[in-house]
Amino acid sequence: MSIEKLKTKTDDLSLELARAIAELVPDVLTETRDGDGRLQQTIDFSLLRQALGERLVEESQERYQLDWPGKRAALREANAPIRMALRPAERESVDFAHTRNLFIEGDNLDALKLIRESYLGKVDVIYIDPPYNTGSDLIYNDRFITAKDEYLVRSGQVDEAGGKLVANLQSNGRFHSDWLSMMYPRLRLARQLLAESGILFISIDDNERANLEKLCEEIFGGGNFLGCFVWKRRSGAMDAVTNLSEDHEYVLVYAKAKATLKGVERTFEKYANPDDDPRGPWISDNLSAGKPGGDTHYAIRDPATGNEFWPPKGRYWPYSRTTMAQKIAEGRVIFPKQATGTPMLKRFAAEAMKPTIPVSSWIERPGAGNGQSTLVSPMNSAATRALKELLGEKLFSFPKPVDLIKALIEQGGSRDALVLDFFAGSATTAQAVMECNASDGGNRRYILVQLPEALDERSEAAKRGFHTIAELSRERIRRAAAKVLEGQCHDEWRRDVGFRVLKVDSTNMKELRQRPEALAQGDLLDAVDSVKPGRSAEDLLFQVLVDWGLDLTLPIARAQVQGKTVYRVADDALLACFDLEITEALIEELAGYKPRRLVLRDSAFDSDATRINVEQQLRQLSPVTELRVL
Repeated sequence: MSIEKLKTKTDDLSLELARAIAELVPDVLTETRDGDGRLQQTIDFSLLRQALGERLVEESQERYQLDWPGKRAALREANAPIRMALRPAERESVDFAHTRNLFIEGDNLDALKLIRESYLGKVDVIYIDPPYNTGSDLIYNDRFITAKDEYLVRSGQVDEAGGKLVANLQSNGRFHSDWLSMMYPRLRLARQLLAESGILFISIDDNERANLEKLCEEIFGGGNFLGCFVWKRRSGAMDAVTNLSEDHEYVLVYAKAKATLKGVERTFEKYANPDDDPRGPWISDNLSAGKPGGDTHYAIRDPATGNEFWPPKGRYWPYSRTTMAQKIAEGRVIFPKQATGTPMLKRFAAEAMKPTIPVSSWIERPGAGNGQSTLVSPMNSAATRALKELLGEKLFSFPKPVDLIKALIEQGGSRDALVLDFFAGSATTAQAVMECNASDGGNRRYILVQLPEALDERSEAAKRGFHTIAELSRERIRRAAAKVLEGQCHDEWRRDVGFRVLKVDSTNMKELRQRPEALAQGDLLDAVDSVKPGRSAEDLLFQVLVDWGLDLTLPIARAQVQGKTVYRVADDALLACFDLEITEALIEELAGYKPRRLVLRDSAFDSDATRINVEQQLRQLSPVTELRVL
């Protein structure tokens, strides 16, 4: 057993890709030195090119792709590691110790990188409502978003000296490029978090829909596009210079791999048996097809009246002559009384092949003559009124209806689904998850991420004491939780309406210089303890959970052992002690728990001899324990 140090930064995803390539083609692996002179394993691209042969597309070769100025930088940003931390905020949480829900405050790109190891391939449903890029809503100031002058150079409209290379400069494309650069790394990470059967829902309007479809096609693959819902979000005409009122929005649906929506449970309310058919209840269904399937355009004869019927204009019979004759003989074809009518098919309830039917791509408002397969959601105005009633004032603009998100969650995952929303906004997704659970007894969990965007000081929310959208989001969850608990709740629901708040912050560890010649004597003394001043044991514990890739909602118990504070995560999943002056008696007692993981503070060892003794103790008393230091 050897004591490893926790990495205290997220993984470099480009290294993961390099390792995967090296496993497939070992001979492309080589060694180079990094900027600090250390050897590192890298890919020899010239050898990889030879291995790929004709499968490689040359950079100058034309191809079908989505490209924009800043795409390469966005890809590098998606893969780049970060030295950040998730710090717990217990006072701002609800039922911190027991809840399985997470509310992360911070930039969602950093948050996605920090939770990646913990939830890699474990998220069942992702719903996001990103900025629609209307000109003023892009608030994610990522490092790779370009200034106008840089954009014009990258897009070949001016040279580096500022000289025009085209007659008419187009700077509007910069805003599309910035939006794509913002979305690209976030969607790449979102795909990694999705389970193999996971589904992504994205709300969008016409402003960026075309770009978003191409972007998702690149990240998820065109074959994993499940479809597009169209939601009528408003009634009445909207002022528009084109005289075309845009009353709808879209929800694009993508899968990580092979997945389907749940569909709508088939009902048999319209089935009846007025003629006492021994085969049971039936309905009259369409007896025609839109495409020919061989010899399917012919006349059929009613045995009772002798009337002949052809398929409706432009359509065909769904059966061959032989099969159709058999259907008629079995009494499965309902002939009209008039020769001008249309024959129908007698379809029996007992013959239904699936318990569900496909869901319609049209999302309709309540009471609009909805069919059995139609998802129902009120319009934006109703959602705004409902949220105003919940909060007492209109504090959010254009919130999504809870029923809309509920319908998508129910279509995308099981009753125990893990739901992620990293553009949380007004936290509609949290309320939707709670209402779904209260309705069917499920135990869905959510992870919400929201940037602490400052509220306008003149806004009603600011006047009521809220400083950021994240604060307002959490208040919405609290009030929605109380409302849900007041209503009818399924007996099997665990009634988890809490949330554990974690905040993205700088790393808990000191930034230490790497080169020996760069260290002064004072630096050596300062490096004895690598933890930043002011960071609590709870901060360090969540650093450990992130670095070890453990679920960030696991139950945490705190106890005093041999006079030291010890944290026990999910019983034996992890033991952590960040106190100094570790004793052999403490290690002996901790080893008795047979924990799978044990983490101690590196500065807790007063000598190398103590470190060696701890290793030997654990090897003898609990060989299953993996020991690391922070």
